[in-house]
Amino acid sequence: MCGRYTLNKKADDIAKRYNVSKVPKEMRPNYNTAPMQVMPVITEDENGKHQVELMHWGITRKLFLNGKVVEKDIINTRADKAFGGFWKKTVVNHRCLIPATSFFEWKDLKEGKTPFLIHPKKLDLYSFAGIWSTWKNKDGHDIKVYSIMTTEPNKEMKAIHTRMPVILHPEDEASWIEPSNDKPESLGKLLFPFEDNGLEIYEVSRDVNSTKNNYPELLLPVTA
Repeated sequence: MCGRYTLNKKADDIAKRYNVSKVPKEMRPNYNTAPMQVMPVITEDENGKHQVELMHWGITRKLFLNGKVVEKDIINTRADKAFGGFWKKTVVNHRCLIPATSFFEWKDLKEGKTPFLIHPKKLDLYSFAGIWSTWKNKDGHDIKVYSIMTTEPNKEMKAIHTRMPVILHPEDEASWIEPSNDKPESLGKLLFPFEDNGLEIYEVSRDVNSTKNNYPELLLPVTA
C-alpha cells in the first residue's frame, strides 16, 4: 500500500515537469504527505492539456459494516480490483497523475514498525497512477478526492511490504490520463510493479510516524 509520500518540489518544478502554465499558489513542498491532506494532482482538460488541481487524498466510500452505514476514506485502490464493482466507473472515466518524489513504508521488525523511504533511482520527480472523484463534504460542498493505484511488490519491495504504489514511467503518463484510452485491457497493462533493482530503499527516522512532523530531515537515512 502507500500511506505516506513526499513531494518536496516547488510550484515551478511541477509546472515545468508536467508542462502546465498555472499551478495553485497554495502549493508547498510536503515531506510527509498523509491521507486527507490536500495535494496537487494532474488531470487532462477538455482540450487535451495538462492541468494541476488540488484534491484531498482519499476517496470516500459508504460501506455497510456491523449493521451500520459508515464512511471510509480509501487512499489506495488495488489494480487487481480496479475494473470491477465500485471502482470500474471511476478508473475508466477519472484517471490522474499524482506527482511524488518518494514514499514511506513500514516494516515489522523486532524493535517495532520501522519506516523506510523508497524512491526510483533514476526519477527525481515521478507520477503515481491515480484516480479521482467528487464528494460532498459535511457542509454540502463538492470536493475533489483521489486515490493511489497499488500493485504487487517488485523484488526490493517484497522485503518491506506485500503491496506498492504504481509508479508510472514518464512515457506511460499520457496513456494513463488520456480519456479515450478507456479499455480495461489497455489500462491494465500500465498497472505493473516498478522494475526490479530500480528502487533505492533505506531506513529513516521514526519521527515520520507523526504527521505533525514535516521537514527535510525526515528524508535522511538513520545513519546520516
